[in-house]
Amino acid sequence: MKHSLILLIFAGALAVVPSYAKKQPLQLAGVTCETPPPLHCPDANCPGPLVIEQGTAVEPMTGRKFFLDYPCNLKRGEKVTFILALHGAGSYGNWQRNYFPLMDYKDKYRLVIATPNTPTRVWSPNDDNYLQNIVNLIYEQVGKQNIKAFWLVGHSQGGMTSNRLVRTDFFKERVDGWLSLSGGRLGPTPPLPASFFPRPAGAAASTTPAAPSSAPPGPPPGFAAAMAALREPPAADFSFIFETGEHELGDQPIPEASTWATKYACGARVHITDITDTKPGYVYDSTRQNPGSDAWGHLPRPGVAQVYEYAKCKDGRIVADVVRMGKGHTEGLEPQVTEELIKLMLSAKKQRPSVSL
Repeated sequence: MKHSLILLIFAGALAVVPSYAKKQPLQLAGVTCETPPPLHCPDANCPGPLVIEQGTAVEPMTGRKFFLDYPCNLKRGEKVTFILALHGAGSYGNWQRNYFPLMDYKDKYRLVIATPNTPTRVWSPNDDNYLQNIVNLIYEQVGKQNIKAFWLVGHSQGGMTSNRLVRTDFFKERVDGWLSLSGGRLGPTPPLPASFFPRPAGAAASTTPAAPSSAPPGPPPGFAAAMAALREPPAADFSFIFETGEHELGDQPIPEASTWATKYACGARVHITDITDTKPGYVYDSTRQNPGSDAWGHLPRPGVAQVYEYAKCKDGRIVADVVRMGKGHTEGLEPQVTEELIKLMLSAKKQRPSVSL
């Protein structure tokens, strides 16, 4: 009788363990979740050593670090949106993480955000296995059935890299959306002004606004070829949002024509709202502020963003343009426009089934 009672108690305990485990917060990739997120910039004067940090997560196949932010109370089986965020050329993962601070909204909107780094500071196909391994790791840890949508987010050359990635078999089978932060638009865009590009090394600086330098600024070698290679729309299905600063397009409006809106038989583009931010973003490019340019960007500051969306796109896709007025390429995004971009991303309907890994 005593032996039977012990077995009954043991069996009851085993039945409770799975239920208890399911209620415990899920830890991803061995990264301890913290609130507020670690290595977060202060409201102003973000230290240089902080923005070059590489992250606490490790991609096991390559041994390369990355940042992984997720809700600290994430439960097993909970549905999330997964975002892979790519920094621009010459930048770092933690600069990107604070430039577009998705981590500030990870709990509210149930986001899992991976922000990687490339050791050359310029993305290339040599990084593809590293990026694919990160995606596979998150799918495995979260459970592919629990990922409501997978978005690529890329700033500048990180956006151009996103454009290249969605043309590869691995990503075009998985990606549900691409948010381009000044990283190219699927459709016509005004040309970048000359002041967007850095002055070539050794060029004399202008002493007055009217005095041209001996070597005017212009696109770096290979820039035009890289843009031309990505000009044709990708053969993939995903929602697309383009965000840019007004000044980096030479203060010209974004054309209403959109290759992606045409693909999904969207209606006319509509000015949805203006987003007013009273707080600035966290980061900027401190290396190009003497004297700096409107097109490249100055110090972060409050502002207004105009939000445009194409109506009633087929299959529940989202196609939108967002313009931050009075801003250039590198001022960190403000809190309200960051949240609005997240809302746009989450408003798209996921269409593809979960893929096998």
